[in-house]
Amino acid sequence: MEVGQELPIFIPMKHSLALLCLLLHTLLPAQENHTLQLPGLKAPVEVLRDEWGINHIYAKNQHDLFFAQGYCAAKDRLFQFETWRRQATGTAAEILGPKELKRDIGARLFRFRGNFQQEWEHYHPQGKEIILAFTDGINARIREVRQHPELLPDVFKKLNLQPEYWTPEVVISRHASIMYNANQELNFARAVLRSNPQTVQDLFWFHPRTPDLTLDPSFTKAMFDQDILGLYNAFKKELNFSNTSDDLASLDPQASFDGSNNWIVSTQKSASGFPLLANDPHRKIALPSLRYLVHLVAPGWNVIGAGEPTIPGVSIGHNQFGAWGLTIAETDAEDLYVYDIHPSNPELYSYKGNWVPMTTIKDTIRVKNAPGEIVTHRFTVHGPVTFTDRKANKAYALRCGWLEPGGAPYLASLRMDQAKNWEDFRKACSFNHMPGENMIWADKKRNTGWQVAGIQPVRPNHSGYIPVPGDGRFDWQGFFPIAQRPHALNPASGFLATANEQVTPTDYPYPQQTGSSWSDPYRGQRIREVLASGKELTIKDMADLQHDYLSIPARQLVPLLNNISFTDETERKAADLLSTWDYKLKKNSSAAAIYVMWERELITAARNYFIPDSLKPFITLHLHRIIEQLQKPIIHFGAASQLDRTILLKETFSKAIQACKKKLGADMNQWVYGQPSFKHVRLSNPLLTNNPLGPLPRSGNAYTPGATGASDNQSHGASFRIVVDTKDWNQTLMINTPGQSEDPSSPYFSNLFQRWANDEFFPAYYSREKIRKHTKERLVLQPE
Repeated sequence: MEVGQELPIFIPMKHSLALLCLLLHTLLPAQENHTLQLPGLKAPVEVLRDEWGINHIYAKNQHDLFFAQGYCAAKDRLFQFETWRRQATGTAAEILGPKELKRDIGARLFRFRGNFQQEWEHYHPQGKEIILAFTDGINARIREVRQHPELLPDVFKKLNLQPEYWTPEVVISRHASIMYNANQELNFARAVLRSNPQTVQDLFWFHPRTPDLTLDPSFTKAMFDQDILGLYNAFKKELNFSNTSDDLASLDPQASFDGSNNWIVSTQKSASGFPLLANDPHRKIALPSLRYLVHLVAPGWNVIGAGEPTIPGVSIGHNQFGAWGLTIAETDAEDLYVYDIHPSNPELYSYKGNWVPMTTIKDTIRVKNAPGEIVTHRFTVHGPVTFTDRKANKAYALRCGWLEPGGAPYLASLRMDQAKNWEDFRKACSFNHMPGENMIWADKKRNTGWQVAGIQPVRPNHSGYIPVPGDGRFDWQGFFPIAQRPHALNPASGFLATANEQVTPTDYPYPQQTGSSWSDPYRGQRIREVLASGKELTIKDMADLQHDYLSIPARQLVPLLNNISFTDETERKAADLLSTWDYKLKKNSSAAAIYVMWERELITAARNYFIPDSLKPFITLHLHRIIEQLQKPIIHFGAASQLDRTILLKETFSKAIQACKKKLGADMNQWVYGQPSFKHVRLSNPLLTNNPLGPLPRSGNAYTPGATGASDNQSHGASFRIVVDTKDWNQTLMINTPGQSEDPSSPYFSNLFQRWANDEFFPAYYSREKIRKHTKERLVLQPE
């Protein structure tokens, strides 16, 4: 019997009511039942919402499935949808005034302007139908709200705003792309022009190969000390409705964090005899969440997991055949080009020995309380022109791989959602142009695999890490086949893990197609350390590893204090405490508080010690590089190596103790990690509610597998987690924070926040039988 169906039992009339109530109470879970008519549907759709807020959508055809996904997501996150739409269309200045004009210009400048039929079909053979159905579902909710003002969320009323209708162009917007590496190129150029290529190469941790940073002889410091990427940065930045920087009054889905962990464990290391998979993508921790969980069921579809609320399908999750996850893999799909422009006609630029006219597009941008702004977008053969210097007769444009067909983030997951085996999954990955990702797979046939995805330009004569002349000498020569990017099937080690660090095998045959700028290795090192322990691993072990707070940097740095003599009693006690510590950054740990404060002081001091003042705005010093320099003082500190290192360690430790006293008081017993003054999570969005969530204590930092970032109030990390044992899909664990809905009156607004902060999960049931037992709301969407 399905939930909500009539009971096929004959009941005498005089007893019918009592017996019917008894049977319903016995056989069905407590739930709300609703029916709604929606124009645009072809057949009825059943939506079962479980107690954790996941909508399990059962449709009779593909169109209705994605129509219902769009409708349900918009019902939960309508203002988040409106925010996305305004960012995508460059219409933020309409409601926020002149301060958002630059953003709108950038958004329109970097709009996809290619062939839409090719674009839609790239993501799925029926991509157009899916995207149109999804936007029709969104618009069905918008139409419903506009026709019934009492349904309008309060945030719209606060802003005197109405939600506007979506078009398919909004779905394929590039504003939320995780992009590489235009700002890095510009900063490397600025640093080289203030020093030399070798100095920059020595300071920055390039690996496994060192890129050529030799700039064109015509380039000067003055050329790059301008706001060359202002429009690019404006359209990528967070859209904030608050006047204060402390409040997270942003519903911006693109404010992403370059982090994530994932791993797969094969049958030889799995206690169940089937592969295990875990993934925790790191994003901004926001109210509402930037992730949205859903279960999609229709002929040809049975997929559950998480994605962006504003994108159809599931980007991380499983179907009946296999599970998959992702982390960001460095994929440099951007290059900054510099052109000579004609001294008497700035619309002409020099390319391959000729003066070539720029393509120009006129545009008008509406601005609140101001006249409309008329702008001209300019494009070279390489891409959008971000800046023109009329005095020097120079123009700057950005070539972006993500402006090619298929560049909308995560949409190619639609193909992955229907993968039946490793071969299907790898083929689906070949359509995944953005972002560059480490895709992992585990299936019921006991296969485990890894494939690096993402559009990778072929650069025959430059590294991609510095700007180059746009005269035609440094054009891309197509794109490297994704199938030839690093990959593995059933690795001999019995596991594979990625955490944004460099994991390309040393025997990879195309080293020139790998990046040179990666995250610190510590999260990945710790994950592999645990997976290689020899223990048969369970789904609980996988979940525990996602909350592992052992700090490898602490394990490397703390022993350096052993031979240092501290005369101050508090400093001596603090050092003694660290000497017996287990290196775990756990809440309520005094040693963790002392160490993290010291690590911060050490990073600041090392930056001041090793990076010249003129280069500080442009060079980031990896913690790995700092530790490497401290462990090899003769190489890095010069003649007075040991003395200088000792002074640096002692001074930074002393500053850390003073910082603890200032921040946490004189009583050392109060120096504990995970408290309102030091490492917590507090979510605030005054547009949605005047009552912030939290603070709740947190553990870890940016270098532990349980990644919680570097700030006292956790602002980035794993808002969503999934752990899968492919033996039984009903054993899957998930968590999201703070909840599925942005409506403070909804039971799903913050119902997951405390569970998430306490490193807990909920069971993400897959079978209809299990889902029925945990259904809280049943909604039937009927065609009108």
